[in-house]
Amino acid sequence: MINIYNDINELEATFRKTPEFEVLKEAVAVVKEDEEALNLFKNFRKIQIELQKKQLAGEDMLEDELIYAQKALQLAQQNEKISSMLEAEMKLSKLIEEVNRILIKPIQALYEEI
Repeated sequence: MINIYNDINELEATFRKTPEFEVLKEAVAVVKEDEEALNLFKNFRKIQIELQKKQLAGEDMLEDELIYAQKALQLAQQNEKISSMLEAEMKLSKLIEEVNRILIKPIQALYEEI
C-alpha cells in the first residue's frame, strides 16, 4: 500500500535543505534580530491578515484600509532587511510553484485524455 504522506514528509525534509529555504531562514533571523524591522513586519502582516479575513468573508474593504495597508507595505519594503526577506520568500515561492506544477501533471494528463 502506498503511503503518500511518507513521501511528502521526505520532500518536506529535502525542501528545508534547499538553498532557497536556507536563504529565507537566514533573512527571517536577520529581521527577528532587528526590533524596528520586526515591528514593521509584524504590523504589515497584521494588516495583511485582517484584510484577507475581510476578503474571505466577502466584506468590502474600505478605501482607508487599503491606503493604510499600502503605506504599511511601503514602510516595510523600505526596510532593507524586510525587503531582502520578502525577496527570498518570492524565490522560495517559485520553487513551490514548480513542485506544484509537477504534482498536478497526472491530473492534467487525465483531463487531456478527455
